Amino acid sequence: MPIPILICDDSGFARKQMARSLPENWNVDVSFAANGLEALSAIKEGQAHVLFLDLNMPLMDGYQVLEVVRSQDLPTLVIVVSGDVQPEARRRVMELGALDFIEKPINRDKLDAILQRYGVLQELEAPDQLFESLSSDIQVEFDITEGYQEVANVAMGQAADLLARLLHVFIELPIPQVRLTPGVQLAEVVAETVPNHRLSVVSQGFACAGISGEALLFIDESDLSELSYIFDPEEGSTQLDLLMEISNILIGACMSGVADQLELKFSVGHPEVLGRGIDVGALRFQHGRADEERLTIGIRYGIQEQRINCTLMLIFTGDSTPALEERVKWLVE
Repeated sequence: MPIPILICDDSGFARKQMARSLPENWNVDVSFAANGLEALSAIKEGQAHVLFLDLNMPLMDGYQVLEVVRSQDLPTLVIVVSGDVQPEARRRVMELGALDFIEKPINRDKLDAILQRYGVLQELEAPDQLFESLSSDIQVEFDITEGYQEVANVAMGQAADLLARLLHVFIELPIPQVRLTPGVQLAEVVAETVPNHRLSVVSQGFACAGISGEALLFIDESDLSELSYIFDPEEGSTQLDLLMEISNILIGACMSGVADQLELKFSVGHPEVLGRGIDVGALRFQHGRADEERLTIGIRYGIQEQRINCTLMLIFTGDSTPALEERVKWLVE
């Protein structure tokens, strides 16, 4: 009799990635949930002997799911699968009763090792018969923007991990905002994504074969002052030094995360300060042709204890879309 497996992630792209990473020859019945509320309903209906659970989701996130599973003693074994690889995130989910933690993107060998370690793989394998590959049987529909979002999700988690370790804090991570926007509306999208306060703005260009764009870091001037108290800067360093250090960490790590997933090697320009204490509306963008769509990805990082926030935006040129789409689709083929 097939054993029920549930994959819970708000991204159809991520659900497909997880499904194709499952060990072959399992006698299992795989179901999907797009948020924590759907996952809890499926667990109560007996559809989740093993639950692969994402953390950052709308309506109910993974932490909340774990709390309900523990408080109601629901019958499921939870393995967290997340792009948030901060030590504090791992500690929290283990304290809430998760069986283990797997970082995105999924490494099949690590997944097999975890299932072997806890005896789950032996329990689910069917020794007397072979089953066709799960990855070929399971069909999961997704929009290409979900693919871009998932790549950004993994990359932002890697950047947050570096910043969290440096500042000894926990970084709150949202769901990345992904849009395909006509060039003439680019300034409007940036204004909607970034709070219009007195901001410091750093820009860094990037390019590789067929893909290019600009990374922008926005941070409120008052938050930059707060960061100087917890950053423990070297003697004689200035707020400008701190701004450049933070931008190097977040932009560098995020772009490295994107490049690693898509098997690219970006050349990056020298970071440039576009302004200090300016409003977003004062920025001017080269939007190209009026009908040319630009891919924009907005990521808002927050330091929970200090209520400090900054926003990273990746803006790709219109002619980058075909190469990006091809690379992203390759991840689930």
